[in-house]
Amino acid sequence: MNSYQKNNASLITIEGNLEHITYFNKETQYTVARLKPPHLAGGVIVVGYLAGVRPGETLIVKGNWQTHPKYGQQFKIYSYEVSLPAAAEGIRTYLASGIIKGIGPSLAERLVAVFGTQTLEIIENAPDRLVEVEGIAKAKSDMIQSAWKEHHTLRELMQFLQEMGVQTSYCTKIYKEYGPEASDLIREDPYVLAEDFAGPGFTIADTIARKLGVEQEAPQRVRACIRHIIMQNADEGHTFAEAENLFSRCENLFQISRRTSQKAIDEMVAAKVIVVEPIENGDTTSAIYMKDLYLAETGLANRLKAMLSLPQEPAAIDADRISKAIHEKLAINLSAEQLQVLEQVFSHRIVIITGGPGTGKTTLLRSISTIFENQGKRVLLCAPTGRAARRMAEVTGRKTGTIHRLLGYNFTAGGFLRNRDNPLDADAVIIDEASMVDTPLMYHLLAAVPVSAVLVLVGDIAQLPSVGPGNVLSDMIDSGLIAVFYLNEIFRQDTQSAIILNAHKVRQGESPLCTNPNGFDGIGDFYFIEQPDPDQVAAGIVQLCRDELPAKFNLDPIHDIQVLTPMHRGPVGTINLNQLLQKVLNPQPVLMEALGNSFKTGDKVMHLINNYQKEVYNGDIGIICRVDRQKSEISVDYYGRTVLYATNELDQLTTAYAISVHKSQGSEYPAVIVPLVTQHYVLLQRNLLYTAMTRGKKLVILIGTRKALHIALKNDKPHRRLSRLAARLSSDI
Repeated sequence: MNSYQKNNASLITIEGNLEHITYFNKETQYTVARLKPPHLAGGVIVVGYLAGVRPGETLIVKGNWQTHPKYGQQFKIYSYEVSLPAAAEGIRTYLASGIIKGIGPSLAERLVAVFGTQTLEIIENAPDRLVEVEGIAKAKSDMIQSAWKEHHTLRELMQFLQEMGVQTSYCTKIYKEYGPEASDLIREDPYVLAEDFAGPGFTIADTIARKLGVEQEAPQRVRACIRHIIMQNADEGHTFAEAENLFSRCENLFQISRRTSQKAIDEMVAAKVIVVEPIENGDTTSAIYMKDLYLAETGLANRLKAMLSLPQEPAAIDADRISKAIHEKLAINLSAEQLQVLEQVFSHRIVIITGGPGTGKTTLLRSISTIFENQGKRVLLCAPTGRAARRMAEVTGRKTGTIHRLLGYNFTAGGFLRNRDNPLDADAVIIDEASMVDTPLMYHLLAAVPVSAVLVLVGDIAQLPSVGPGNVLSDMIDSGLIAVFYLNEIFRQDTQSAIILNAHKVRQGESPLCTNPNGFDGIGDFYFIEQPDPDQVAAGIVQLCRDELPAKFNLDPIHDIQVLTPMHRGPVGTINLNQLLQKVLNPQPVLMEALGNSFKTGDKVMHLINNYQKEVYNGDIGIICRVDRQKSEISVDYYGRTVLYATNELDQLTTAYAISVHKSQGSEYPAVIVPLVTQHYVLLQRNLLYTAMTRGKKLVILIGTRKALHIALKNDKPHRRLSRLAARLSSDI
């Protein structure tokens, strides 16, 4: 239920003439205008989504009064309709205003002279009759018909969505996808929205379908519900849905019987939309996959098995030669543990190296690539995110890139340019931050890696798993089929870091120790601030970012400090914290708004999806360097590269003063602030706290309650991800 439905009874209705449009965003239809009600001396400023309206039209708007901090009292529109004139004189004036392209004052006069009060109805329903008017030939008639349709279609779609209880902010996207036939297409089958619009598509579709009278167990609804549940599971990190759970959710959430669900599943299997795989000795009888995820998981398992099936000759290299080569090339003295790993690594086709912060993963990564190059091998280095790839390049001094860029993207045909038929030119591929790589991406990468190449994965399995579906690194380790090397020794220089020592304590479920429990001294690098009230935690974070950390640690509040929080909602969720921090850290005026976000020049923003064309990926953080309201564009600087966003692309951006811990994976920041409150109980997990703490390079501050901290430390049983990769690797399925 949206805000319009909830407040419908208390909405105010105003009718008036649309005098002037002050601001109009053609991509979102967001409008600021002046409405002149009759018998009212002054006009009313109205704001909201108005599609296909022009000055001179009479509008009936419903909404509520609000006070803007800069512009004063405004009327916020929740719904509207255009009141077309009924009298001949009103119709003549309406058409003479130029609202319909091709009709001016003279032609408006002749139209009304012929058709009178039926003029608008003729244009709408019988445009062929327009040739009865002097001066209108067939071509002119077609042009008027097209202009009328263009003027009214988007408006009719918006009004239709309003009647269905759908937020009008989605209107333009739907219109762009389906064109002038959008309303008819949706009426015919609302569930096309579920397939074409990720995220809110199913909810919008089901809302419309039920209002249109679609039966509860109509086949198209049942199929959409099943697809929605499987896709929800994928959003939660699972590669499949358990059959029993799916039947239960269909029944409890959507009132669909098991028998009806089973019939729909059978039809979807026959149509090759989903795959059902029996499970023996499990908690459920079968696993239900979307076909693409099934192909990714099985394809990944088969590729790994194929690589492992090729013999790898034992490397003719010993500890002394390794130590000498690394010292000469990198001026590094390797530890006994690192030497032991390096002696064995080169005897395996696939290798996993894992360990916590300060255990030398980066040194091993540099050493391995150096030895490969000394052997004349072609080595490719990559990471799942742009941030991780940049950091990898900095520490190795070698060219690196994201996995997406390495594989390339075919904008014409879709999919990656590099694949089994066009493999990467490499003898060895090294992946850093491998715990972040999900099942589909790892499948595409390994499809492009030559089967004879060596694969080295470096990562920390104690961190959060990938945002996307699957549990690839852990599953590969659990299979017992792949060589795994664990790094445990913390290097001497890193034992001086309270961040690293406390991260290892948290990893073991122990309470972290504070550098100075009495307050900030500008010297220590780890602090816990006890604050029991969530609102005060939020206020404390604002004070830390705005005042204390810049003053005592010489930190830039926008570039150097990153707030990481487990949740999006609540006083210390990303939504509220971003609003608070934006207000104090960037007091410039709001220049553009979209889907709950307000954007200003100088804002820190984060990109939310993989956009291959822009070469910007999920989680990349940049700074808004320019907002052009006339062109309806925002320019964002990503590490010296400017990327343009049209207003219909702003759903790909969000403010990033505070981000989720999941989105921070693969990144490092000079300073990290982490709120811990019991309201986040569901997400208080040890691996989440550990991941957040290991993002900070110079300073980590936890702020909240000891109780929330202890909940997180004790919760070492994060939600089990449903994946069959480990089973496929260790058996013949």
